[in-house]
Amino acid sequence: MALQGAFAEHIEALKRLGVEALAVRLPHELEGLDGLVIPGGESTSIAKLMATYHLTDRVRGLARDGFPILGTCAGMILLAKRVSDPDVTPIGVMNIEVRRNAFGRQVDSFEVDLEMPAFGGPPFHAVFIRAPVIERVGQGVEVLARLPDGTPVAAREGRLFASAFHPELTEDLRFHAYFLGFV
Repeated sequence: MALQGAFAEHIEALKRLGVEALAVRLPHELEGLDGLVIPGGESTSIAKLMATYHLTDRVRGLARDGFPILGTCAGMILLAKRVSDPDVTPIGVMNIEVRRNAFGRQVDSFEVDLEMPAFGGPPFHAVFIRAPVIERVGQGVEVLARLPDGTPVAAREGRLFASAFHPELTEDLRFHAYFLGFV
């Protein structure tokens, strides 16, 4: 989804894994795709642009049909069934409740190594920029990563994936590779 945010970085990460990645801005550009990434950025802006370009209902339908979707940061907010901020209207397909800007302002952004058992290997270096958190995990959702205090920051429900952090801003391609394993 190339409406706003870090879509170029996701495209680059996917290309490094040998995958053709296209910028999607209009509904007809969803045709023939095998998966979709909704990047980090500004969730209110992305939601408004998705509505303006008639993408919201299409993406919601794809998700309900089992289409693989990865949402990072703002993308996680948009996938959530519930968002604690009334200014954001999410797509509402993943059984999680999310709180925007959970750690504060831009200056409060941080990086941390996270254990991700589904990936195996060393911890995943996660970059959090004005990040949300998962406040509630519903039935059918698997938590993929937690902060040291136990707060969920990555999850999977079927073929929907969400992370509060930005895997596209690291050299570690395991998060994208894990997603591609379900595409």
